[in-house]
Amino acid sequence: MENNKIYISKTWDGKEANSNEKAEVEFFTLNDSLMVFVKAPFHGNNAPFEPAGSLDKLWEYEVVELFLIGDDLEYLEIELGPHGHYLVLQLKGIRQIVRKGLEIDYRAEISGNKWSAVARIPISYLPQKINCSNAYAIHGEGEKRRYLAAFPLGGEKPDFHRIDVCLGIYKDISFLK
Repeated sequence: MENNKIYISKTWDGKEANSNEKAEVEFFTLNDSLMVFVKAPFHGNNAPFEPAGSLDKLWEYEVVELFLIGDDLEYLEIELGPHGHYLVLQLKGIRQIVRKGLEIDYRAEISGNKWSAVARIPISYLPQKINCSNAYAIHGEGEKRRYLAAFPLGGEKPDFHRIDVCLGIYKDISFLK
């Protein structure tokens, strides 16, 4: 069982993030599942009004995201929040959703100024051949909203769906191929 750990330590445009913002995402395959673990600071953003579970537009809240990108611009977007909410999307083409609201097993726990989570995702959700991965964290509200990335994609504004740029970033995820 091999694993991969991604450290979210930069802002979306490549600057070093504050030490109290850095997060990590670890993932590996286990039998018929992709296991995803998150360790992140809790910034105290308001929880969604909806009960824990799958939630559309989770990116509008405090969240950590993992993108797994395969051939033919197929990718899986996994969003995990500290209050027990998640969103899993299968896409083919930039922002072209094929399936949304995919169910996963998910648990999150807030402890003081940190939160952690574990997700079990069916391996069948993954793109056929994964060539790139990236992880992101979003927190804050209004003018204080912050967008962080493990591998910054640049651009004029935060845009995590720049998968063409991500494919140019080498990340050894051969155990998922």
